[in-house]
Amino acid sequence: MTKVTLKRKIAPRIANGHPWVFANEVQGIEGAVSAGDIVRVQTHDGKYIGSGYINPQSQIVVRILTRDPKEVVDAAFFHRRIAGAWAYRQHIGYTENCRLIFGEADYLPALIIDKFNDYFVLQTLALGMDKWKGAIVEALQKIFQPKGIYERNDVPVRELEGLTQIKGPIGPAFDPNIIIRENGLQFHVDLENGQKTGYFLDQQDNRRHIQHIVKDADVLEAFCYTGTFGVHAAHYGAKSVLGLDISETAVAQARRNAELNGLADRCRFEAVNAFDALKTWTKEGRTYDVVMLDPPAFTKSRENIQKAITGYKEINLRGIKLVKPGGFLVTSSCTNLVPPDLFLEIIALAAKDARRQLRQVTFQAQSSDHPIIWGMENTEYLKFLIVQVL
Repeated sequence: MTKVTLKRKIAPRIANGHPWVFANEVQGIEGAVSAGDIVRVQTHDGKYIGSGYINPQSQIVVRILTRDPKEVVDAAFFHRRIAGAWAYRQHIGYTENCRLIFGEADYLPALIIDKFNDYFVLQTLALGMDKWKGAIVEALQKIFQPKGIYERNDVPVRELEGLTQIKGPIGPAFDPNIIIRENGLQFHVDLENGQKTGYFLDQQDNRRHIQHIVKDADVLEAFCYTGTFGVHAAHYGAKSVLGLDISETAVAQARRNAELNGLADRCRFEAVNAFDALKTWTKEGRTYDVVMLDPPAFTKSRENIQKAITGYKEINLRGIKLVKPGGFLVTSSCTNLVPPDLFLEIIALAAKDARRQLRQVTFQAQSSDHPIIWGMENTEYLKFLIVQVL
């Protein structure tokens, strides 16, 4: 096996279990190098660290799969890992819809698998993982006997690995428009064209947290996408829900979701630029009992982090101003580069500028089927906050 030797001063990140090895951390490589091959990673003095797949073209030159020197990375390895991940989800109560594999958090870096009842969506985001796609699909078929597996590898990050973007069914074709159940409600999911893998499972627990604050409330949901928070709000007793999203397609699906659950009489969705609407309505003095903000990630690079901070502060400032005294702000951030403490600081600055006081109701991360591994900051990415605005 080809040996990858790290520099003398090993990064604490690697020593503490993080699977990424960057190119500038490598002292030397002994043996033939073929992108996607499994290699041995060792310290400068030859002590075993782990085995993983290599890609000299990537900035992350090695992603470690195992730290057990006796464990062989083969098809059986992937079957064991996927079966173990499923056992964990079952144990904590996620059996119908869940993120089955959450990359590094399930010790399968660059692999995402979402389970929508009997359908699965697969993403292999690095060359070394993509080479094992056949074994991964075989494991899913053996463990679950799925009705369909859909590949959503239409993501630009694959190009950094020398891979092409691709999407479509793996195996027999099937209708990618399905209906799932969540918290007693039903939602349309478009596996083919929906954002990410078609549906944001990471907020499924958080959507329950709005249950008590929305009763008899007039609710504004900005960046509503397919209206899942808004439909939950109506289900939990909101008097009215207005959802805003720039995507006509998303808004059309939000309306369908409201109709599917018999809540169309209290839910209205409009295809508008939520940033502009929030700015205009604060000037007009509009107010709501509950304002919900769930914007897309503002940046994926550290170079633009200040712009992201400014953006989050601005929309939360506007959101706070739109909340009636004693009402509630529900706000989220899925930007990985904005850690929880910084997110709370941004909200505090927005409240200060709005001259309003906040009382925290709850502060959560993503749902537990997206597990957080301590020491792997990239596994803790979602921030979900409910505050009362005084």
